[in-house]
Amino acid sequence: MMFTIKKCLWLLVLLPFSALAQQKEVLSLPDVLQKIDSNNILLRTYGLKAEGYKYSADAATAWMPPMVGLGSFMTPYPFQKIMEARDKGSLMLRLEQEIPNGKKLQAKKRYIQSQGNVENANRAVTLNELKAQAKSQYFNWLVALEKIRIIQQNEKVLEMMKKIEEVRYPYNQSQLSTVYRAEASIEKNRNMLFMPQSEIAKAKAYLNALMNRPGNAELQIDTVYEPRFVATAFYDTASLATQRKDVLRMNESIHAMQLNIEAMKLERKPSFRIQYDHMSPLSSMMPQAFSVMGMVSIPIAPWSKKMYQSEIKSMRSNIQAMEQERAAMLQETQGMLYGMQAEIQTMQQRIQSIEEKVIPALQKTFDASFITYQENKLTLTVVLDNWDALNMMRLDVLDEKQKLYQMIVDYEKELFR
Repeated sequence: MMFTIKKCLWLLVLLPFSALAQQKEVLSLPDVLQKIDSNNILLRTYGLKAEGYKYSADAATAWMPPMVGLGSFMTPYPFQKIMEARDKGSLMLRLEQEIPNGKKLQAKKRYIQSQGNVENANRAVTLNELKAQAKSQYFNWLVALEKIRIIQQNEKVLEMMKKIEEVRYPYNQSQLSTVYRAEASIEKNRNMLFMPQSEIAKAKAYLNALMNRPGNAELQIDTVYEPRFVATAFYDTASLATQRKDVLRMNESIHAMQLNIEAMKLERKPSFRIQYDHMSPLSSMMPQAFSVMGMVSIPIAPWSKKMYQSEIKSMRSNIQAMEQERAAMLQETQGMLYGMQAEIQTMQQRIQSIEEKVIPALQKTFDASFITYQENKLTLTVVLDNWDALNMMRLDVLDEKQKLYQMIVDYEKELFR
């Protein structure tokens, strides 16, 4: 009994912490991308479309239903003189069944099944688009958090300056205007928080929507994650063709059109139909009769073969156009990737130069002026000017990093990573 009571008490103590942990779910970028892949509603539609083509392909091999007819046969019009009982005509029952060519049905089935592969390739292309959007929002969130950290650090320094001015003012060692200047700088710094906070709220809502979650659901990201650029030494069109899903989609479309050509070629093969008629005479003196007829189509007739022959020529031209388009796409992508890689490397060098040379120099300038200011040998205005220069450069380099991260996203999007 005592053990049960202790267990219940521990559960009550740990329950709030468990609920808090559930509310603040931390998701790494791979986790976000995996949830988008499995939960996004738009991506589900492609699977349903592919499944629909599967059922349509199964239906393609079905035969047409039999036809049943009932009517009169050789029955004279009313008010005519009937010379003999056999002239009364008959009651006729007709059964008719079309017998399709089996090879035609199988070719049509293969063509319809290939449409499902095109939809699966469409899903891969859309997934790549959604992944790029998610990466952009995830990286924007990371940059916004870094900006907030810098702004919060700046407020501590500005508060210290304001307190120094307030202490010195009664002793005529500072002016009232500098106190107001420090206070204005603090408020200006606080106002700078609104933009990164807005970016975080936007990124959270966007990522939740992509993962098929409520837009206001609690979400935290992995703050230690840092985007990395992995350069490729050489891009060849053969490897790009296997990597890019839009090329895969084009390949599947070409394959589907080739299967459609094979199906159209089989249109020159005949189809069959069988017809059975049963006649019951209206006169008992006449015997019951039947008629069996088999029919075959003649698709090689000049006025009918033009249809499938022209369709085949049209689809072959479309295939050639798609193959040329695929080659042009791969060539353009190859050149684009080399250009994007050079641009990213240049941006990395620029950011590295700012972080290693410009910001340290501005930091030393501010530190030196602040020490001089503490010794009451420099005015607050000069210190604030140095602080503004340092702060703006630190925020500018974050803006440059955000541009770099977007370049990396665009680069990986082109590579379908």
